[in-house]
Amino acid sequence: MSKKERRFNKARLHSQILAIFRKHSNKSFNYKQLSKQIGIGDEITKLLVQKILKELNNDNKIIEISRGKYKANIHRKLLEGIIEITKSGNGYVIVNQLKEDIFVHKKHIPHLLNGDLVEVSIISSKKSRRLEGVINNVIKRNTSLISGKLEKRGKITLLKASNPSIFFDIIIPFEEAENLENNLLVVCKITDWGNKKMNPCGKIEKILGKVGNNNAEIESILVDYNIDNTFENDVEQAAQQIDSSISETEISNRRDFRKINTFTIDPFDAKDFDDALSVQFLENGNTQVGVHIADVTHYIKNDDIIDKEAQQRATSIYLVDRVIPMLPEVLSNQLCSLRPNEDKLTFSVVFELDNEAKIMNQWFGKTIIHSNHRFTYETAQTIIEQNDGLFYKELITINQLAKILREKRKKNGAISFNKTETKFKLDEQKNPISIFLKQSKDAHKLIEEFMLLANKNVAEYIGKQNKAFVYRVHDRPDPDKLQTLSFFLKGFGYNLRTENKNTISHSMNTILEKVKGKEEANMIETLTIRTMAKATYTTENIGHYGLAFNYYSHFTSPIRRYPDILVHRLLHHYLEGEIKANVDQLEKLCQHASEMEIIASKAERDSIKYMQAKFISKYVGSTFEGIVSGMTDYALFIEVENTSCEGLVRLRDIPHDYYYYDESNFCVKGQYNSKIYRIGTKVVIKVEKVNLESREIDLKLIQ
Repeated sequence: MSKKERRFNKARLHSQILAIFRKHSNKSFNYKQLSKQIGIGDEITKLLVQKILKELNNDNKIIEISRGKYKANIHRKLLEGIIEITKSGNGYVIVNQLKEDIFVHKKHIPHLLNGDLVEVSIISSKKSRRLEGVINNVIKRNTSLISGKLEKRGKITLLKASNPSIFFDIIIPFEEAENLENNLLVVCKITDWGNKKMNPCGKIEKILGKVGNNNAEIESILVDYNIDNTFENDVEQAAQQIDSSISETEISNRRDFRKINTFTIDPFDAKDFDDALSVQFLENGNTQVGVHIADVTHYIKNDDIIDKEAQQRATSIYLVDRVIPMLPEVLSNQLCSLRPNEDKLTFSVVFELDNEAKIMNQWFGKTIIHSNHRFTYETAQTIIEQNDGLFYKELITINQLAKILREKRKKNGAISFNKTETKFKLDEQKNPISIFLKQSKDAHKLIEEFMLLANKNVAEYIGKQNKAFVYRVHDRPDPDKLQTLSFFLKGFGYNLRTENKNTISHSMNTILEKVKGKEEANMIETLTIRTMAKATYTTENIGHYGLAFNYYSHFTSPIRRYPDILVHRLLHHYLEGEIKANVDQLEKLCQHASEMEIIASKAERDSIKYMQAKFISKYVGSTFEGIVSGMTDYALFIEVENTSCEGLVRLRDIPHDYYYYDESNFCVKGQYNSKIYRIGTKVVIKVEKVNLESREIDLKLIQ
């Protein structure tokens, strides 16, 4: 080897190249320009320069700004955050100390999963309109378990992930899948995450069943979100060993409501009754309404094995065909459930209200109740409408009080959404027979109103004492989203005023009232909700914008939400005169609960989408009316009539013209015939194809 060739060894070249980038941090270079600067003439060493450039780029010390051209990464500040990967393959890293999420282009995303804790560096210039970064390192994997479909290709077997945000296949060793058939849904554990050139490898942990099997598909969703649908034996055993007896000493320490008319109102299929109402007509003409909540904290103690499990789960998850409870069923459905004709321990907020729903007195404390009856929403609604039946006087009275409370909230600026839920009728095999939209009626609203009142007044009682507490907060809407919503509503003839928070809420309420009963009502309400900020848990109170409350918390569902357990403990401590609370620990639990709430919401949404796809798959080839519910630069989204099922029509498949998305005018437009599709446009569609794995419905536009 010549002296000249020895002079250009890899380590030295590495240092020289880095030095050039640091010295000329605003300039870009390709391998030829760098070779010339260093004095390299032979082709072999130039190839080595190319290799070093790729390695530096992989290490994010330089950035490839165009093919083969690199620039120093001068913004290489390392940050930690959670990555969320979109269906496009791009990602956003959520960093606590930043107000804005960091965008990561899919070319900079290695084999990652939603929820992975990553190290990211910002690479965008000051001129960029958004923060952009690259992934440097994976600090902690959210999970190593992935569900998907087996696909055999000769001697190679791949697992095609069911989660649409996973864009890589997993290689399954031959011996693992030798005797398994195609199209099986399985769970695999990643044994090797691979690299840019090699896919991850995995080992089959569990066979779920055939693609399209309801139980297999729902279990696949649980795996996608790292949700455990069973409890460990030691947790179950601890729950079984809890003493269910109620001693006379315990009763003597509580306010006794067992002789006062008390009832629950819940969905027909509910098993965990965590709230009950008692109604007593007082001699002074006022009404005493007790909001009684299951006293979960009497049975599970801070940091015991069940409490730690509940902390981790943070919430119950309500899928279409099942519930994944936060607490073992012996607690959630038996011991803590406020079942009729049983003495139950509760934590209560008791209000004395006059005929105008003004609070004359209120009381907080531990109680014992005996529910006289279990109403479903439907049976309670019938009694309210017919003004006759069991406890009709109590139901009519609290319904009138709830209506007054609701109107007061609206006058104070609360936004009143006409909530509709997508519900399914299932057969014995859990197949969807029909889909219907369930609207809130008076029976739903009266329960909601008294739960809101209890939550608000508990938070206000503690908040005004400036003690550490867990709040449910809701920030003001983002101005840009408001502007987009305003422009959209104008297309329907509605004017959204956005001068200040009061005009926004009153204007929204007016519009929501006007659209009631109209075809676009559900869509406008959905888009309005999406404009709102996401409510979260925190120890730092900023109020609740949507409800127009200065103080708000969650007190009324400790069986299914962990923040309510924290609120029960804190309230009890403060009522007993204890004042110590670890704010940092509370804030961590709040943040975790907020994150788990989002995961639960996504899993619930995916189970609905699967059942919708399963239902509509029976109608492939059939024609329906629909309404445009959304649009992107590649597709129109259509809601199929009377089903709430949403499918897509790709713009390239719309006949008779070239259609494109006009983002500035929120419409899809034909280039030559100028035909326009806006959100709310009525169309006729045919169901072309249904993909149960991706839960996608392909539609064809007929007219």
